[in-house]
Amino acid sequence: MQLELIKGQFSGREALARHLQLIQAKLYFEESKIVQDSSEEDIKYRESRLKYLQNELATIRTALLQQNQPLQINATIHIKTKIQVYETGAAIAS
Repeated sequence: MQLELIKGQFSGREALARHLQLIQAKLYFEESKIVQDSSEEDIKYRESRLKYLQNELATIRTALLQQNQPLQINATIHIKTKIQVYETGAAIAS
């Protein structure tokens, strides 16, 4: 299964606006997963993801705002079911 999120030609500013919305949604998701009862390991993982996304956003912002030509952007999410096969030959989707 796949979901096409972005497809088309955009100016640098339009491309930035689209990427900004997607990355902000991911930042919000990661921030919402940090709760009081989270383990220290989970919190460190989420914080590292947040830092990575913030750095990527800064890099993308700089690159896209320097573009003077239209950009072709395609963003698709691919979803696959993970199948585990056991010796009995039975398959279980997880």
